[in-house]
Amino acid sequence: MVSDISDPVIRATNVSLTLTGTAGPVHILKGVSLELNRGESVAILGPSGSGKSSLMAVLSGLERATAGDIHVAGADFGTLSEDGLATARRGRIGIVLQAFHLLPTMTALENVAVPLELAGVGDAFERAEAQLRTVGLGHRLSHYPAQLSGGEQQRVAIARATAPGPAIVFADEPTGNLDAATGQDIISLLFERQDAGDTTLLLVTHDPEVAARCGRVVEMRDGQIVSDRAHGPA
Repeated sequence: MVSDISDPVIRATNVSLTLTGTAGPVHILKGVSLELNRGESVAILGPSGSGKSSLMAVLSGLERATAGDIHVAGADFGTLSEDGLATARRGRIGIVLQAFHLLPTMTALENVAVPLELAGVGDAFERAEAQLRTVGLGHRLSHYPAQLSGGEQQRVAIARATAPGPAIVFADEPTGNLDAATGQDIISLLFERQDAGDTTLLLVTHDPEVAARCGRVVEMRDGQIVSDRAHGPA
């Protein structure tokens, strides 16, 4: 069943994540509850080890929660198989990570178009080219990742994430491998693409200055949310 447009695009209730280590169970997330509305920009802010990336992983369906309920863009992630999660992510979710994860043997155009083709999009290469031009890479379509700068590779990754028109874009430390000036450009680009697609943006960061550019800041410590406040974008 598809959620009403007024429903939260993400609703997580009492979500826990426990992993088994050599010394026994490790409690990564401890009863986290969070709702995100359509079109919001939300920063998950916290130091290394606070659980912010793990929260993104379970909300995006990359990791299965140990307990709790997660509904994302009308899909109940808790009831889906691994194949079902992969299908549910398709078209609903775009993901941008610190490591660019581009296929080195494919051009920039192919890195964006091939996932669209695999998802059954008929005009995959036309749409991919349009997205790459939108992120300022119309002159780099035939270049391979090794021929692109770090900032250009992240622009390709953003084009790949936003090309399907997802309801939500998750970005996990997207500037971590970039210099400060390039990082600021990439954050600005993420917000531009969010505005263009009326997309919800969930941005994971340890940097308060990056978080302050979002409309809402959720702080995490030790696997729990310790504050959740509206914050006018800078």
